[in-house]
Amino acid sequence: MPIDQNPQPAYNKAMIVVAHPDDAEYGCSGTAAKWCSQGWEVVYVMCTDGSKGSDDPNMTPEKLTTIRYKEQEDAAKILGLKTVEFLGYPDAYLTPSLELRKDITRQIRKHKPDILICQAPFRTLGQHYGSAHPDHIAAGEASLASVYPTARDRLTFPELLNEGYEPHKVREVWVMSREDADHFNSISEESMQIAVKALAAHKSQVSEDGIRWTLERKKEYAKEFDADYVESFKTFVLR
Repeated sequence: MPIDQNPQPAYNKAMIVVAHPDDAEYGCSGTAAKWCSQGWEVVYVMCTDGSKGSDDPNMTPEKLTTIRYKEQEDAAKILGLKTVEFLGYPDAYLTPSLELRKDITRQIRKHKPDILICQAPFRTLGQHYGSAHPDHIAAGEASLASVYPTARDRLTFPELLNEGYEPHKVREVWVMSREDADHFNSISEESMQIAVKALAAHKSQVSEDGIRWTLERKKEYAKEFDADYVESFKTFVLR
């Protein structure tokens, strides 16, 4: 459910902005599957090209980018997403630059989401260490700065107006989080199984152990909420 229990007009569009192909599948693909099944338009925005995630000495960044883009597109089809936007920044070198903020703002104004999901813009030592990847932190910070105030403000990046992208105000922001979460989105068994299939599409990155760990974690969180699974977020309603 949205945080605003009775939004007017009703929500039906969401955008999920993450650093790498597979980040959304690990963090919130149950939510994406749930919303898609309810008829929402859900868009992914991938900030980087995923070109560094391999230990294979024969792999090249160019080849890996092609593989990971295809895996992400396959996952998107499984979930039923509207589209995936690839920004193409080099993996492992992402910073919350003005250029990245402009590129995310462009996508917000283009797709006009009611809810935007992003990664946490800080390092939380109590969580799984992988969640503190510097690209995740950069993507989170740039996403939040894009939502407020950049996508809203007409005079910021006026060149976007020349491209035809009018200002847009996102109505809720959900930050993927655990330790400071205030919203636990319940996910049905059916939606989670779709999410697992989407995660498994990332064959170059995901192991059976990784899938099992992800499922167990989301099931463990659900015990106190009388749900099959939950995904946790720190949320904000923008007025």
